[in-house]
Amino acid sequence: MKLFHYLRTPYHIPLLTLAAPMILSNISVPLLGLVDTAVIGHLSHAHYLAGIALGSGSIALLFWLASFLRMSTTGEIAQAFGEQNQARSYQSLLASLAIAMLFALTLVASSPFLLDMIERLAKPSVEVMEQASLYFSIRIYSAPAAMMNLVLLGFMLGLQYGKGPFYIVLFTNLVNIILDLLFVIGFEWGVAGAAWASVIADYSALILALYLTAALLKRKGWTFAWLMPNRAHLLHLLTLNKDIFIRSLVLQLCFSFMTFYGARLGENTLAANAVLLNFLMLVSFAMDGIAYAVEAKVGQAKGAKDVEKLKTWVAVSILWGSLFAVLYCFVFALFGPSIIGMLTTIPSVVDTALVYLPWLIILPLIAMSCFLFDGVFVGLTRAREMRNSMIFSALFGFFLPVFLLLDHGNHALWLAMTCFMALRGITLIYRYRKLDGQNSLLK
Repeated sequence: MKLFHYLRTPYHIPLLTLAAPMILSNISVPLLGLVDTAVIGHLSHAHYLAGIALGSGSIALLFWLASFLRMSTTGEIAQAFGEQNQARSYQSLLASLAIAMLFALTLVASSPFLLDMIERLAKPSVEVMEQASLYFSIRIYSAPAAMMNLVLLGFMLGLQYGKGPFYIVLFTNLVNIILDLLFVIGFEWGVAGAAWASVIADYSALILALYLTAALLKRKGWTFAWLMPNRAHLLHLLTLNKDIFIRSLVLQLCFSFMTFYGARLGENTLAANAVLLNFLMLVSFAMDGIAYAVEAKVGQAKGAKDVEKLKTWVAVSILWGSLFAVLYCFVFALFGPSIIGMLTTIPSVVDTALVYLPWLIILPLIAMSCFLFDGVFVGLTRAREMRNSMIFSALFGFFLPVFLLLDHGNHALWLAMTCFMALRGITLIYRYRKLDGQNSLLK
């Protein structure tokens, strides 16, 4: 009967109205990765593709570490929106922007040390490291824009403005794709061209994000005020950011292990994993479209102290997440080989990628719950539970299988990634049900 109720509930349209722009814009993010991979993948040698895989993968690790900025901002703003607390919204926004700039400048200043660490961990060939270093040294300068964009995206999502992030992400990727083709193919700048395209796109997006934020506040009739957070609020925000940062760090350690250990298995394996990780990114960003919507809706329900509405948003998001996961499984099963062929024409890379494609066919359904319940816990601003789930899942779901089955090479990596995703979902669902049983969802 409950399933029938959730199928009929009027909550579907509001959720999808908020999620649809994010799904469309998020799909454009891995499409950008596909263009980067396809453009470089059609150059003459595998070390170009392997180099950009290592360089862009390292940048992605660092920038995705900053996902705590968007998550904490979304959760805080959504709850303030539910409370109708305008002052709390401004306090959270300004504090998050300050943290974002500090984090970005730290990344830029430490970039030589980070490059040395990448080389020591991955131990790539001289040719691969040369291309990776070229890409990284240019792209790192987009960090200030990328970090502030995350905060502004979180602010818009928290205020239920899904079109804003849609415009920003889509604009960023359109600019990046156009410049990719111009710089890499037209000007023949190679890997450096792909890096400069991303830098210019990030700063262009920041200008658009600031404009859209100002327009949103004007439509709501809000007068912007420079408010410093009080001590209790600041400590809460720093704790929230700390826990989500640790969660993001552990997550990216697992993904970077895929890249770095793949590099030790050879250029073809590294390049093939770069191709296949685009499949996983496509899944994650599409699922995150639903998760972003449930972040905002759950946060608003918590701010309004409405536990029944909160639980209904969770149930509806699970329904839609499951439908999308099944769809992705079918798409990858039917068209996976064709997608790989579009990404690279290097025969050895294609053959290697096809060996490991079955892992990607089953991953969407297995990983669905971890993406959605990340969104639920962001909306609840329960970062400690997210942190603990991630650490436990990384230790026992990822690294334990890798080291037990290390002799199986790249298959061990993909099995570990599958177990990792599954355990994240299981632990978050267990914690959510426990909070519900203790009547603690609104605390």
